[in-house]
Amino acid sequence: MSRYRVAQVTAPGGRFEPAEREVPRPGPGQVRIAVEACGICHSDALFVNGALPGVSFPEVPGHEIAGHIEELGEGVQDRGWQVGDRVAVGWFGGSCGYCRPCREGDFVVCQNLKVPGWAYDGGFGEQVIAPADALARIPDGLSASDAGPMACAGVTTYNGLRRSSARPGDLVAVLGLGGLGHLGVRYAVAMGFETVGIARGAEKADFAKQLGAHHYIDSTSGTPVAEALQSLGGAKAVLATAGSSEAITATVDGLAHRGELVVIGADAAPMAITPAQLLMHARVVRGHPSGTSRDVEDTMAFSALHGIRPMTETVPLDHADEAYQKMLAGKARFRMVLTAG
Repeated sequence: MSRYRVAQVTAPGGRFEPAEREVPRPGPGQVRIAVEACGICHSDALFVNGALPGVSFPEVPGHEIAGHIEELGEGVQDRGWQVGDRVAVGWFGGSCGYCRPCREGDFVVCQNLKVPGWAYDGGFGEQVIAPADALARIPDGLSASDAGPMACAGVTTYNGLRRSSARPGDLVAVLGLGGLGHLGVRYAVAMGFETVGIARGAEKADFAKQLGAHHYIDSTSGTPVAEALQSLGGAKAVLATAGSSEAITATVDGLAHRGELVVIGADAAPMAITPAQLLMHARVVRGHPSGTSRDVEDTMAFSALHGIRPMTETVPLDHADEAYQKMLAGKARFRMVLTAG
């Protein structure tokens, strides 16, 4: 029996260790993917630390997977997939199909969502067994190391913007210029928004402009972020990618009338928003999840069309722990990506 390599943690909060497993066979409705690249997402820490119910150890995380199909399970060929197809799998790793959200067609908020690394072994390895409904076809011209992050970071920012109330020409702000925010700015510009980048420090102004932002707001300048946004006319939408409730809260009064705060940055601390801030100007606060496999395909197609790529640093699978620790310490070059080669 042939074997494949994984990087796993054997206890909550543990370090990544190399291990080998027997190559599995896909069941009905599943495929076996040869993983070529897998991004490291900050939310992988939820699995590594055992912070979610049902996480079991040894744990193999990874939900920014890109590779190609090596084997089809029963019934998958009837869905249009073939061996050799290039595919990505993101946070949306399959849905149950029978819960109320699924029956309403809202699969990304499935009550039994199959997140890779939680419902089944993720992409920190050379092989993954995934449900066929999780597969997103990678377009020509997009490398595996680019496609992997698009399946989570990319689709979250892209979907958050395209499903907002903003329209081309509107003022849209992206809070944070890190792993999510640098893509958010690129997407906002490509969608035709007058784009504002918001981050800490005057030194990031040049980077925001390199990404295409029309304006930059330094949140440490002494001028409140909301005041700076209102001086530009007020934001129709703010895409909050920073994982700071305090920073997110500071943008609310910068929204225009009927403006929308789209929250994709996670923080356990509560946001200090009062009803009066929302009521008087009919503002909206919305949490936004990732996106389905179809949304991932849309994200990759849009990215290929507009030349948008994530800024990545690739590291071999054998150095998974080093790459993960670098991401946790905030020293990563936006998106760390493990390569199986």
